[in-house]
Amino acid sequence: MPSPTRIVVLISGSGTNLQSIINAIKTGAINATIVAVISNKAGVQGLERARKENIPALTVSHQQFTHREHFDQALMQKIDEYTPDLIVLAGFMRILSKDLVNHYRGKMINIHPSLLPKYQGLHTHRRALEADDRQHGCSIHFVTEELDGGPVIAQSSCEIQADDTEQTLRERVQQLEHKLYPQVIKDFCEGKITLS
Repeated sequence: MPSPTRIVVLISGSGTNLQSIINAIKTGAINATIVAVISNKAGVQGLERARKENIPALTVSHQQFTHREHFDQALMQKIDEYTPDLIVLAGFMRILSKDLVNHYRGKMINIHPSLLPKYQGLHTHRRALEADDRQHGCSIHFVTEELDGGPVIAQSSCEIQADDTEQTLRERVQQLEHKLYPQVIKDFCEGKITLS
């Protein structure tokens, strides 16, 4: 069996997608090891999830840097200490600089709560409801310089119900995310997905 793929996960919050990835690795569905979880915010629940699994849980706070590039440089150094094969953005709420993105080209993926190219950026559930969309969902894509604009790897969608609120729609999309992200990571680890 090939050696496990080394994954660094970047988070900013509760880490529900991180948990779905941890669970899939524990069941053997994904041949990988999460070698570090890094957050740009201290004290978030996602770091606690990592500690529970004895995964190194670190904070590189963006607030300690006056320039985005300096934060990205420090983040890149920290990531490189763990020599990852894959960097997974799981609710990481920072726009990354060109240098960082290019440093990990083809090795960094992100999940976004919309059916890209629709609704890049924030407030995707509200925007889908305001547009009277019939469907909404999530996309996983390679990270490139364009915000939420890298090549889409996979998508999953659900119907928007007449009585949906931003909250109910968010919850349903999160359920989709928790299934889709581990599947895409599994495919990446098995060499089925590459950025050409």
